[in-house]
Amino acid sequence: MPKGEIKLSASEQIISKQIEWAKNKGLQLVGSAGQRGRKVYTTKIADNLFKPLNIETKKELEAGDGGELNGKMDRPAKIQALHSSSALGINVFDYWRESTDISIITASCGLSRADRELAGEIQFEQKFSIDNRFQYSPNLDVVIIPQSGKYRVLAIECKFTEAYSSRAHGGIDQKYFTNEEVWQKLSETQRLAKKLSPNDNRFQHLHAAQLIKHILGLNRRFGHSHYRFLYLWYDALGEPGYVHRKEVEEFADVVRSDGVVFHETTYQDVIIRLGKYREGHGEYVKYLTNRYL
Repeated sequence: MPKGEIKLSASEQIISKQIEWAKNKGLQLVGSAGQRGRKVYTTKIADNLFKPLNIETKKELEAGDGGELNGKMDRPAKIQALHSSSALGINVFDYWRESTDISIITASCGLSRADRELAGEIQFEQKFSIDNRFQYSPNLDVVIIPQSGKYRVLAIECKFTEAYSSRAHGGIDQKYFTNEEVWQKLSETQRLAKKLSPNDNRFQHLHAAQLIKHILGLNRRFGHSHYRFLYLWYDALGEPGYVHRKEVEEFADVVRSDGVVFHETTYQDVIIRLGKYREGHGEYVKYLTNRYL
């Protein structure tokens, strides 16, 4: 790198690209506290989305624990951030919520066959309890309930810049090991979880503890191996992206050895696959490719 040149972090690369997209669209941006803070928030929720929120999607976001829509006069909502993972997930999946055939999006995610129609319901911010004694259950970003097929649910955890943040992610609390029943048929996953308890000093980018909690909730609600679980993330250039991918592969090897039907892919790959369906979905594909590729 030439002397004096500043190398952007992976997170900064992604955010900077989103800022340029917003400028190209002529969007006004504000800071996290209105006039204060870095200007990476749109002035309206609608400006950060491809289409207006589906009514049911809005209700589900309001019921979620993330407070995505809770903006104030002097403070924009989280979903107004250009780097909001919630906005990215909604831009990709909410488009299909009212469709009678969701096979294009499920196949593009690697969760179904591309040559077979699929009816089903798409939901956001769904909670599946791990243990009745726990006050909170983790929120899954996207849940697809297919009307047919072997699997009862297709669950998706979505990430944008989170994997490249300097903020450390948490480990597994000891309370998760007080109920052996939730770990049935998950011996290798449990062994990994204990290595992440109480703190995760193993994974630098992957929030493995969160994924394990989702697996426990899905197992309890739908039964072992009766669901597909996808980790969908935004890839980054350079070492952070490489390390993150290796961590995903390591995690996948562990949980798959327990029979968990675990998938992993990037948003970039999903959007490229969606490009094959430009005819009939032109504006949607154009928006995703212009903004996220």
